[in-house]
Amino acid sequence: MAKTKEVYICSACGARTLQWRGQCPGCHEWNTLEAAVERPAPTGRGRAAAQIGDGSLLRPLRDVVSEGHAPYGSGLAALDRVLGKGLVPGAALLVGGEPGIGKSTLLLQVAGHVAASGREVVYASGEESLPQIRGRGERLGALHEHLLAMATSRVEDVLDAVERRRPALLIVDSVQTLGSMAAEGLPGNVTQVRAVTTSLIDACRRAETTLILVGHVTKDGVIAGPRLLEHMVDTVISLEGDRRQMFRLLRVFKNRFGPNEELLVFRMGRQGMEIVDDPSTFFLGTRDPSLSGTAVVMAVDGQRPLAVEVQALVARTFLSIPRRAALGFDANRLHLLLAVLEKRLKLNFAQVDIYAKVGGGMRLQEPGLDLALVAAVLSSYYDVPLPEKCVLWGEVDLNGQIRPVAAQDLRLSQARRLGFSPILHPDAASGGVSAVAELQRRLFHRKGQTRPAGEGKSQRPPQTGEPDPFS
Repeated sequence: MAKTKEVYICSACGARTLQWRGQCPGCHEWNTLEAAVERPAPTGRGRAAAQIGDGSLLRPLRDVVSEGHAPYGSGLAALDRVLGKGLVPGAALLVGGEPGIGKSTLLLQVAGHVAASGREVVYASGEESLPQIRGRGERLGALHEHLLAMATSRVEDVLDAVERRRPALLIVDSVQTLGSMAAEGLPGNVTQVRAVTTSLIDACRRAETTLILVGHVTKDGVIAGPRLLEHMVDTVISLEGDRRQMFRLLRVFKNRFGPNEELLVFRMGRQGMEIVDDPSTFFLGTRDPSLSGTAVVMAVDGQRPLAVEVQALVARTFLSIPRRAALGFDANRLHLLLAVLEKRLKLNFAQVDIYAKVGGGMRLQEPGLDLALVAAVLSSYYDVPLPEKCVLWGEVDLNGQIRPVAAQDLRLSQARRLGFSPILHPDAASGGVSAVAELQRRLFHRKGQTRPAGEGKSQRPPQTGEPDPFS
């Protein structure tokens, strides 16, 4: 049974509010709010129970007509590719990301492209005023007669616009700022978010309108609100990156109409978000391969191989406990790999500070980073640069062995296409490496002298016929 509640209705304009006020928030008339008892309309399970008696929801599956549900383009071909076929009528998408990362900018660009194709778009914002939305739209060149905007914090206003206009695309920015009269509490709490999302999805499915919801994220980077929110929508997209960097990463975590774990790279420009057509070497930037302490890893994020630089700095310490710092990956991985190097290569890191990071502001979590990180640390330790076009990937286990990682063929073909050589990977049958000791011999035991960081005199690498102190 739906709970009854007391609301206050304006006798002049019909506006509703949960609390009594002297002045109506709608028409600003005084002493026009009158108390009334309201029973919310059944939603979700309640509506289904109300209609089950006549069987109107039951239809033979073979008689269902799929015409009118063909996807249409968003104006960004790369975005259509990662979504599957584009924007599907009646589908619901959830876009999450940190504040200021570019969610509103990207969605307003999409709204402008869809409106320019002749389809009507409604942009509902609970965070910005209409002049603010117009200012951004004018900068992005997204102003069009088919692009309609509204600034409201009531979901009933948005539902009324969907029923009257039946637009092709509805963008709600954001779902945490809208409140529903059918739910208790302030906008943004669990009950309100669930009620707002349910009503919007139901209305858009009836109107065959594509719904894009913008969701806030917590300090841990996950979408705020109930976990049920991600199950209710068809596609979950996350926009990531550092606001101080120029690039943004768009990841697809859930997609009922296409592949998951897809990745797009955007560059923030004056005209909005620009897609990086070939991000394979985008994160290398203008690196100098003649410097020690740098290595290139062929990483795979989703289904896209990316060449990313890994940097390490090994310097003499003046502290009783040496410092270890990691940026762009888990610091525990650095501690583990350093322990493997000390044990298997007989190296002493007790007198040195070690700093490591992933270049370009990227954050990597895949195990293929291990081998490049080891090479960067050894390169800085011996102060010997790696070969100019060297690329590495592989997982290093606790025994110092190098294990294969996923998407081996994809990494290898991309590395060859980009002209990298030598290519060091955990496949001994094709010239790869099988242990960190072998990696050390192949890269750093050359003619000449090397100087481990923190030591006053140089060390001569073992010559031919001499015992290898690290083996």
